[in-house]
Amino acid sequence: MIADLGYAAVLIAFAAAVYAVGAAYYGARRQDPRWVESARNATLVTLPLVALAAVMLVVSLLRSDFSLEYVWRVSSRETPTYLKVTALWGGQAGSLLFWNLLLAVFTAAAMARKWDDQRELMPYAIIVASFTQIFFLGLVAFVENPFARLPAVQADGNGLNPLLRHPGMIIHPPMLYLGFTGFTIPYTFAMAALMAGKLDDGWIRTTRRWTLTAWLFLSLGLILGGRWAYDVLGWGGYWAWDPVENASFMPWLAGTAFLHSVMIQEKRNMFRWWNIVLIVVTYCLVIYGTFIVRSGVITSVHSFAQSAIGPLFFGFIVIMFVFSVYWIIKRYEELSTPNRLESLLSREAAFLLNNFLFLGILFATFWGTNFPILSELFTGQKITVGEPFYEKVNGPQFAVLLLLMGVAPLTMWFRTSAQRLGRMVVWPAVAATVLVVALYLFDVTLWIALVGYWIVTFAAILTLLEFWRGIRARMRSKGEAPWTALSTLIGRNRRRYGGYLIHLGVLVMAFGIISTEVYQQETQIRLNRGDTVSLGSYSLTFNGNTRYTGPDDLLITEASTDVYKNGRYVGSLNPRVELYTRTNQPMTIPDLRPTFTEDFYVLLVNWEGTTEDAATFRLFLNPLINWVWAGGVIFIIGTLTAAWRDPADEKITAAAHARRTAVAGATGD
Repeated sequence: MIADLGYAAVLIAFAAAVYAVGAAYYGARRQDPRWVESARNATLVTLPLVALAAVMLVVSLLRSDFSLEYVWRVSSRETPTYLKVTALWGGQAGSLLFWNLLLAVFTAAAMARKWDDQRELMPYAIIVASFTQIFFLGLVAFVENPFARLPAVQADGNGLNPLLRHPGMIIHPPMLYLGFTGFTIPYTFAMAALMAGKLDDGWIRTTRRWTLTAWLFLSLGLILGGRWAYDVLGWGGYWAWDPVENASFMPWLAGTAFLHSVMIQEKRNMFRWWNIVLIVVTYCLVIYGTFIVRSGVITSVHSFAQSAIGPLFFGFIVIMFVFSVYWIIKRYEELSTPNRLESLLSREAAFLLNNFLFLGILFATFWGTNFPILSELFTGQKITVGEPFYEKVNGPQFAVLLLLMGVAPLTMWFRTSAQRLGRMVVWPAVAATVLVVALYLFDVTLWIALVGYWIVTFAAILTLLEFWRGIRARMRSKGEAPWTALSTLIGRNRRRYGGYLIHLGVLVMAFGIISTEVYQQETQIRLNRGDTVSLGSYSLTFNGNTRYTGPDDLLITEASTDVYKNGRYVGSLNPRVELYTRTNQPMTIPDLRPTFTEDFYVLLVNWEGTTEDAATFRLFLNPLINWVWAGGVIFIIGTLTAAWRDPADEKITAAAHARRTAVAGATGD
């Protein structure tokens, strides 16, 4: 009964989405607002229907209803309650239903807003958003049905994949899905603007907060995914340029370029065509990323099993891409503006270079991710592109981006004086050089590290100086204390200073990434009980292994080790291997000693003879790795600040609405 109710809700939601498209199209053709309002109501109804289906699936998981194939695949009677709930996105069919739920939330929230200033866009926005919902609901209803029944009721289930039991994986997928589904809203409004022929910056202002929200969640998903990989996958790192990692990273790159580029349209009424292209690319990469994860076309530790939905996803990508290109070409003349780039030393030029760099990294990542498919297609052999390719191609582009983070805020709109720019960068450049010389004297001699540290320090000083100039101005004009001046400064221009905080977060992360990539140390060794191994200033003594059973059919082999730094005992570490006996799936769980300056990271790779006597360990010394996570926290704080309601933006939006109202009154509309 519960499963039948859930599946019925999916079918009704699918019908409501189809009706929304038809009613919105008819209302637009007939210019009848009643049909458009009816279509809007249909999109709102879709949300409770999909939510009901998701609740029914969760109830089935909690009740251990093993008559359902999905419940049998991703849970068992011993699975903890909280993991039964999160098993909603632990498999293909359930995660697609969850994807639909989040998409319905974003769509309903966008359609429920006041449309007074964008009423012409409503029918077209409903058509585009509902068409996306139709595709994903169709997958759940007719291809990957989470309510499908087994021929016979099973006594117990397989249980959740042990890799998905880490807290990071409980949070990581929802963050990515929120980012993916959130980017459908700016795409929806961009297409609606093209279809309605309303090509001013109104759709950008309407969707700015939606875009920032989607970008925030996608950023959170990437950071949490990196932490999960570091804690669970057991290879000493957090990013391996895996195809599924890249599938999430590519829309983030395109979305970041879009967020920067729309500022030029808002300030100078330039790059209208370019901004439409960027959001189309972002949307298509969202669908493409979902295709990679779910089709099995590219092998990845993160992906779902190979599925029949791959061709359907590919067809949908082609349809939406052709649809988007058609409207871009149709409105090409109207998208052009008289304003042109007037100087290479200007903020417009800096933002354009920023876009080119993001797209350069995007193209290289796309090429490397798809190279196995292309090589198999043309040579018959699947050749995988590894980390060295990405580091050699993308590394220099990232370096220029970091440099641009510091310099771009110093530029002016229209044109910037070279002399003024030179005066503003000279002392930060000197300070960065002094730091690099000091590092060299302390035996940091690798040129690639020194160049990286110089760029990061230079950009960080320039960014901090932006805060200092604003604080000093308020202290002089208002007589405010420094902390009061800082909070007021940020509060009155959250978008600008939130962006600077984002830049600082990226620079802190970059400092940690450079240190870890260049100076990471590692070793692998077999130890008998009582043996000791050294790595850097650390030494580790092996005390033996123990084996015991854990919850939910886990067989755990755990090593006991003592850790010393510079000969002084600093604690014990207990890396382990967990074997999920129901599916014979092993999982390597490292243990580590984190500090502000480094992580001492230990893996139990294998054991020999009786489990107590000997074991093989892999040890890593990761310098400044925790700066990556600290930078991520600053990054998220900056994004929240920038996305918060900004008084300056409200004034601009109100003024724009007043102008449109005045124009409409003058023309009699």
